[in-house]
Amino acid sequence: MAEPPVRWTNVDSKTAPHTKAEAEWVATQRKWTRGWRRLVLLAIPLVYLIYVAGSVRQNSHGAAAVAGYAVLAAFAACWLAVPLVPAAEASKRRFWAWYAVLAALAVAELPFARAAGFVLCVFITIATVARLGARAAPIVAGLALGALLVPVAIGPWHDSLAAAFDTVTPVAIPVVALTMFAGMQVVRGNQALAEARAELSRLAAENERIRIARDLHDLLGHSLTTITVKAGLARRLGSADPARAVDQIAEVEELSRRALADVRAAVSGYRDVTLVNELARGRELLRASGIAADLPTAADVVDPAHQELFGWAVREGLTNVIRHARASWCAVRLSPSCVEISDDGIGAAAPAGNGLRGLRERVAAAGGALDAGPLQPRGWQLRVWMPSAVARLAAGGTPGAAEGTSFTAAQGRGH
Repeated sequence: MAEPPVRWTNVDSKTAPHTKAEAEWVATQRKWTRGWRRLVLLAIPLVYLIYVAGSVRQNSHGAAAVAGYAVLAAFAACWLAVPLVPAAEASKRRFWAWYAVLAALAVAELPFARAAGFVLCVFITIATVARLGARAAPIVAGLALGALLVPVAIGPWHDSLAAAFDTVTPVAIPVVALTMFAGMQVVRGNQALAEARAELSRLAAENERIRIARDLHDLLGHSLTTITVKAGLARRLGSADPARAVDQIAEVEELSRRALADVRAAVSGYRDVTLVNELARGRELLRASGIAADLPTAADVVDPAHQELFGWAVREGLTNVIRHARASWCAVRLSPSCVEISDDGIGAAAPAGNGLRGLRERVAAAGGALDAGPLQPRGWQLRVWMPSAVARLAAGGTPGAAEGTSFTAAQGRGH
């Protein structure tokens, strides 16, 4: 899912929070950029204009002093109106218009406040870094040098280089710029965190939907296939053997109840698939379908860590045998790290369905591998194995490893 680059500014309307905590965080971020809260944030630095007003009183008199105070008041009003954070194109043009007004007023204040007027450059620095970030470095350097050298260059001001440093403004400008930039990085990190959490919420919801869809397909596909087979058998036995037909209907009822419980468990995330249960169900399903079953009576040989995954493989493999293979014989072979489901059906190559795709995803997530394809001269084989376990067992030379490699070749020859 491609997302636009993360901006340093506040979370905009395109960021859609997906949890209550994210919504509260975004609301908190936005409320400080509008209304009286925004004015408070912008008004706090204006306290430093008292120093400029004092310099106007000291260096200007009469109409000049009035003009100095008026320019200073206009600068303060424009500062409160400057749009620092909106990122829309129209807001950018508005920002640069206000920026030009602030710069002009700062220059106009210099004759009245003299060196102290460069305090207004601190506000210009804040606005510049807020908009340009690291690209504001040349402008910040120019403002700092101007605050240092211009008072010295204008003779009537009678300022020396030491006096310019005493005003602290040449040092304050780069310090404020660095502080502003650090604050931007914090805001950027906060927004990136909020967007990442929103994305994780979307992915978690999507993964849960995929899990439920896959589990329902696997659970209902197997159960409904069994129910269909038994219902058909009951219909055929209805007139010839009513007692057996009733038994089959009772089994259909039990299977329906079990399928309903499985669906509820899958939706809740607590369903349990075991290899032993799937082998028992598979034997019953194959028998009801008239297919000779060669299934293990126990699953102790399989590593406990792989039993649930192999149970899903047996469920999917046997369901496909019933549905598509038209087989007369089916076998399941187990080893500590591998399971194979083979049949003697038509064995035609066909595109993978949802069930096989879901099983492939399960196997890949567990670090295993899956092969499925036709056998020669006829039949089909589904094989799931854990490569790391196979390598470990082969290195140890255990009987299970030999079994895991030998029964594959045997099955290939058997068909």
